[in-house]
Amino acid sequence: MVSPSIFVTGEAKAPSNNPITTQFGMFYVALVVDTDTHRILDAECSATLALTNSFVRSLFVGASIEEEGTLAEQVAARYHGSSQRALVAALANAAAKYRSVVDPQGRTSSHN
Repeated sequence: MVSPSIFVTGEAKAPSNNPITTQFGMFYVALVVDTDTHRILDAECSATLALTNSFVRSLFVGASIEEEGTLAEQVAARYHGSSQRALVAALANAAAKYRSVVDPQGRTSSHN
């Protein structure tokens, strides 16, 4: 059986001196999330280097989007690129979109 999944994006302003800002204007993160388990199945971001995308994917894939604080801590501890704050903000934006899609009334989910 194929798990139900959705695609969500988050965006944030990247530093003005960052090549991401020059190329994309904003920093974006894209996530595919299983709505039954809330696990992130795939992730990508608007990086200029393939290695950045690979590293961000390794941080997020398999983690629960409901553990946004833990994910943000992982980014702070392990990702030391110039767009660290933008990545955390984009993640928060994507998590908020996910919550609004999965539970539009804002109720706390009973899934874990």
